[in-house]
Amino acid sequence: MKKIDRDQLIDIAKSPRSFNACTECSSLSCPGWISKPGYFDLGKLKVLGTLRIEGAEERWDEYHPDGTNLWSEDAPISIQHHPYNRSDVCKCMQCERKFLHYTEYGGYYLDERIRELSATRIV
Repeated sequence: MKKIDRDQLIDIAKSPRSFNACTECSSLSCPGWISKPGYFDLGKLKVLGTLRIEGAEERWDEYHPDGTNLWSEDAPISIQHHPYNRSDVCKCMQCERKFLHYTEYGGYYLDERIRELSATRIV
């Protein structure tokens, strides 16, 4: 899978898309991380690449200098920090809206999480 760096992520975030979300991805109202709705088919998103660095030491610290948290809509996107360092970059195949996606592995569950990509949040 193609590795995406910060500059490439900014370019992807700024790339053209339809003004409004299409019917395929309109259910993903996610300026902050959300658990993927059970009815949403991830097959409607095309993976553009990954922010993961294979073989790198696992890093679980988050970046919230302004008191945000993982679920905050205004939380910064810092690709060196969790969960961005474990995320893939995707786009809706119909309207080209961009998203970040990762899987949270809890003790007895998997939680697919998704967040709309915003160039203004990338630090």
